[in-house]
Amino acid sequence: MLSGRRLDLLDPTPMDIEVEDIAHGLAFVARWNGQTQGDWPYSVAEHSLLVERIFSQLNPALAPKWQLAALLHDAPEYVIGDMISPVKAAIGAGYGLLDERLSSAIHLRFGLPSTLPAAIKKQIKRADKISAWLEAVSIAGFSMSEADRYFGKPPHQDIVGLKINLRPPAMVRQDFVARHNELLQLLAGQ
Repeated sequence: MLSGRRLDLLDPTPMDIEVEDIAHGLAFVARWNGQTQGDWPYSVAEHSLLVERIFSQLNPALAPKWQLAALLHDAPEYVIGDMISPVKAAIGAGYGLLDERLSSAIHLRFGLPSTLPAAIKKQIKRADKISAWLEAVSIAGFSMSEADRYFGKPPHQDIVGLKINLRPPAMVRQDFVARHNELLQLLAGQ
């Protein structure tokens, strides 16, 4: 990692994980395999910021630790990349196990439970699907009917005021770290 840490992908430990490495990696990993409109690729870091925003808007009463979990929902992709669902399915259970191990270490590193409660995972997945729908129709060339079919049509009130940002990776990286630190400060204040 750029921080100087060495991360064993098969046996990751929380002490080998730094938010700056996560933010850097995710800011340079393109969603949709880079097949998006615009001058900048839409990064997993930008997607993660949007998912956390949607999650927080849908669940305003939940504790900041769950907002942090939403921000970090795709964090393992900082080292294993973002693969489209059909490729993940073709790879099989090995990919899922690797993702789970990395998620667990990341969660523990930042004070979250190793495994998230099912209700929290469900709400993060809901926000993730809303984000995917918005990305699909805004920058990935899907018609609304296609996006509705693949991701489910989000209620209008869930997407009001949301838009996709395409920005340079360095700016996205900085905002990801800033939001992470903001959430950690909220957690410390509880």
